Amino acid sequence: MTIASDIMHPGAECIREHETLAAAARIMRERHVGALPICGPGDKLVGILTDRDIVLRCVAEGRDPASVTAGELAQGRPMTVEADEDCDQVLRVMEQYQVRRLPVINHPEHKLVGMISEADIARGLPQARVAEFVAAVCAEEAPAGASQG
Repeated sequence: MTIASDIMHPGAECIREHETLAAAARIMRERHVGALPICGPGDKLVGILTDRDIVLRCVAEGRDPASVTAGELAQGRPMTVEADEDCDQVLRVMEQYQVRRLPVINHPEHKLVGMISEADIARGLPQARVAEFVAAVCAEEAPAGASQG
């Protein structure tokens, strides 16, 4: 049985709530990642920040990434899985909530130990299951009148 810790990318680095989006973008560039967990006081996970969030919810709105903080973009409670969770459950969570990145925590400390991304799934799971995942999470509806061919 494959579990979350088998396929996750270990050592996820948090961006702090008070840090700017410009700082987050630099970390993403240095680490070659497209998302960072947002951590608040006591290293509590308060959200996930993606490169897409920075572009669409800051830059495209004419806001300054050097002054907008990661905490300002944190919305809702992020979905997580435990490190010893079966990968079928990991995929169910990602498919149900349409998320492409999932923080992995350990139990009972509830500390962030890694992240699972689409690339981790592609590397760590059988090709047939990866195809099902892609169809469930990544497929977009075709615009009205578009050919399905």
